[in-house]
Amino acid sequence: MDQVIPPSEKPQPSVARRVLQRTGNVVMTVVTLVCIAWLATSLFGFSRYVITGGSMTGAIAKGSLAFERSVPVSELAVGDVITYLPPADSGVSNLVTHRIVSIRAEPGEPTSYRTKGDANASADSWTFELTQGTQPVVSFTVPVLGYAFVALADRDTRMLVIGIPAALLAVMSLVELAVVLRRPTAPPAEPRPEAAAA
Repeated sequence: MDQVIPPSEKPQPSVARRVLQRTGNVVMTVVTLVCIAWLATSLFGFSRYVITGGSMTGAIAKGSLAFERSVPVSELAVGDVITYLPPADSGVSNLVTHRIVSIRAEPGEPTSYRTKGDANASADSWTFELTQGTQPVVSFTVPVLGYAFVALADRDTRMLVIGIPAALLAVMSLVELAVVLRRPTAPPAEPRPEAAAA
């Protein structure tokens, strides 16, 4: 017959151990959810960009993560927010995420676009053409999350964020295993004598 340990005699984990366990669980849950969200957006056809400038402040804050879906260029409209590479003579060599403020389509001429950052006083000085059949358009943004992905792009930061919680969980598991192995086993219960027949 198995020996039952009363609840009052069962060893209780220390406060520090409980805090570490809960912290580890929270960190692993957050990391798992972020990974799932990251993969799910790719499966649904979204691309992602970190907004590193403040030209769209008011609509999209600096440090936001922008999720974009490609649409046919023919469906673009004034008011859409797009990410594109300005023309070479613009003096801007990086991708920008700005709002379309005009679309000019002359018969026999390629369609040209002009954009503007919501926080800028005036429209961009250049116009441009879109040579591809599709163009990413911002569908939604998540504030602040972009900072996390910029940080995770650094290998050392990535090792700290993922490695430290994993190491803590491994240490806690080893400590619990050691406690279980050191716990004395209860002696086998004596067989109960059979009651004498009346």
